[in-house]
Amino acid sequence: MAVIAAGGPALSKDVVPSSQAQIMLSFAPLVKKAVPAVVNIFTKTRITQTRPSLFDDPFFKRFFGGNFGPPQQRQKIQNSLGSGVLVDGEGIIVTNYHVVSGADEITVALSDRREFDARVIVSDERTDLAILKIDVEGEQLPYLEFSDSDTLEIGDLVIAIGNPFGVGQTVTSGIISALDRNAGVSNDIQSFIQTDAAINPGNSGGALLTMDGKIAGINSAIFSKSGGSLGIGFAIPANLVKAVLTNGLATGKVVRPWLGAAGQEITGDVADGLGLEKPGGVLINKIHPYGAAQKAGLRVGDVVVSIDDKEILGPDTLIYRIASGVIGKTARLGVYRDGEFMPLDMGLEPAPETPPRAIETLTGRHPLSGAIVGNLSPAFALELGMPAFADGVVVTEVVKGSVAERYGLRSRDILFRVNGAKIIDIAQAKAALQEAGGRWQISIRRNGRTLSFKVNL
Repeated sequence: MAVIAAGGPALSKDVVPSSQAQIMLSFAPLVKKAVPAVVNIFTKTRITQTRPSLFDDPFFKRFFGGNFGPPQQRQKIQNSLGSGVLVDGEGIIVTNYHVVSGADEITVALSDRREFDARVIVSDERTDLAILKIDVEGEQLPYLEFSDSDTLEIGDLVIAIGNPFGVGQTVTSGIISALDRNAGVSNDIQSFIQTDAAINPGNSGGALLTMDGKIAGINSAIFSKSGGSLGIGFAIPANLVKAVLTNGLATGKVVRPWLGAAGQEITGDVADGLGLEKPGGVLINKIHPYGAAQKAGLRVGDVVVSIDDKEILGPDTLIYRIASGVIGKTARLGVYRDGEFMPLDMGLEPAPETPPRAIETLTGRHPLSGAIVGNLSPAFALELGMPAFADGVVVTEVVKGSVAERYGLRSRDILFRVNGAKIIDIAQAKAALQEAGGRWQISIRRNGRTLSFKVNL
């Protein structure tokens, strides 16, 4: 990778600048090439608001009652903005999920001020990425290529391009401050690039570029106490973006490889106990019987220290390395077992849907009548935003006005026990509910807690 000055020599990223001339090398040629491929995104979302009324005041209700008809409602248009990057000449754009989530209208403005209506073709809340498409009627648009984000190093120069605060397309520069960072956001794949290039609201979805004009990452979040840049910005690594793009365009939805195992971080004390030279890696404590790890021969008690010769620092790094792979390929796991290091080749495959979800609505004379339920599998659990190892029968929806709604059932509740019997699948749940004889003790799991209630009908 090299910084090229207009009419000047190349400066290798491995060489520290040794003269004033090298320090003053310009980003202008790089910016001129990259700017046409970075777009501004404007969204409109229609929201319904309840208009406050004088008769909502408790004083008026006390004397006149509350029968003044339904509350007055009005629709309001909520506007927001962000950035995006053209990654294909035919109008494919990558941006953040949170930039376009829930939008009724999406408008993309190119650097030449032309505007296009855009549609979302793939969205993935788990990685905070979305893929848009604009119709350019056969025109070839400028676009940017992806770098190999695994080759990035702390201290590499980068530039960020986006539309901060809606002021218009803006370029800022900085360095890569850290790699494999947990940004503290809801994104569940925590392995961000941290940069001190100024990133502000509106930069989301824009490009973080290397000095050869390739995408290092997609700007996603900032750490800020004021709402502005404090020099701590985060970008989703290019390799993860590529995986989402490849899988999403091929299938119309994002399906990531899944390890099928879980574990804990290796602390100094644990490393000493296992005979490891230093902390690092993931101590495997759970393996799914239908996952890729089981098929590859991974065992409980193994320590995964690397994937494809890249060091695993902890569970977040392990999840990222697997998720950024391509389904159908093979990953080589570096495993520490019984005092020795050994390789394991593992096929990259999606989370299995075993058992099939078999969604249906529960009916009959029992407390769960009107609950729409399905069998949990790793694939279904991840789709619902639940832990992949969750099992049993999950409530996906509750029919309005149903018995289940009256008893407080909610989406993502897991039916755990009926009259003391643990529930494994829908067939068992239906049988247990029908055979209860008018007396039910129901236990559900909600957000990690177990809740129970008794019903006599």
